[in-house]
Amino acid sequence: MLNKMLFNDRIMDRKNLVDIEDRGYQFGDGIYEVIGVYDGKPLMLDEHLERLERSAKEIKLNMSSSIGNLKTKLEELVSANSLNEGIIYMQVSRGAAARWHEFPNADTSTVTVAYTRAEDRANNVEDQGATAVLTEDIRWLRCDIKTLNLLPNVLAKQEAVEHGAIEAILHRGEIVTEASASNVFMVKDGEFYTHPADNYILNGITRRKIIQLCEALNLKVNEQTYTVDELLNADEVFISATKLDVVPILKVDDHTIGDGEPGEITKQIVKEFRSLY
Repeated sequence: MLNKMLFNDRIMDRKNLVDIEDRGYQFGDGIYEVIGVYDGKPLMLDEHLERLERSAKEIKLNMSSSIGNLKTKLEELVSANSLNEGIIYMQVSRGAAARWHEFPNADTSTVTVAYTRAEDRANNVEDQGATAVLTEDIRWLRCDIKTLNLLPNVLAKQEAVEHGAIEAILHRGEIVTEASASNVFMVKDGEFYTHPADNYILNGITRRKIIQLCEALNLKVNEQTYTVDELLNADEVFISATKLDVVPILKVDDHTIGDGEPGEITKQIVKEFRSLY
């Protein structure tokens, strides 16, 4: 077990350090990030911390630790746990205070925790592809903020698991948004389509990097809405997320995507993304 964790500015042994009145525990009043670690190095750490800072601003949370200090501490945590392959999970809550809905007094300190977990790369599922299910997107209207409020995502993911699928692709009415824990891309006639980075989706770090890779390869990416019917009739579909990276989706519910095999364009993106680590 990787037994070192970050608690505020200290790297220490893991133990129960969360106060019962911590607002993250009682209200989901906090933010988080998951960062992939490849060959002992956190991938796109700066981008993750930039998004963390944005999330904090959006919920009016003043972090006790600077982003620069946090970066140093997370790198120290990876080293302390001798993590070669896996993830960093970190979260910042508004801290412990008497349970009232309004923000606590300004002197309440935010609480930062982070730990690492060993986790293999998803090479097999990237190469072979997977299946997904469709489910209605019942989340709140600020999905662009990476908050601790994930119960709708949990319920959607559980539905996928119960159907033997890797993911639940979400839709609001007829419009595809993203998935329970990943972004969704479709390919039609050689062009990529993905939901715009507005308040209905989380602008994934992997999603951003894929768009950059496509631009470098002169592959057109359309950041625009598309329907469930268009998704089902796409030539290729894939999902993207931290550490899951890029996974071809071969079937959604009972509908086969394309010829039911990982598409050539998706395989090209898998190859390009692997070259980053």
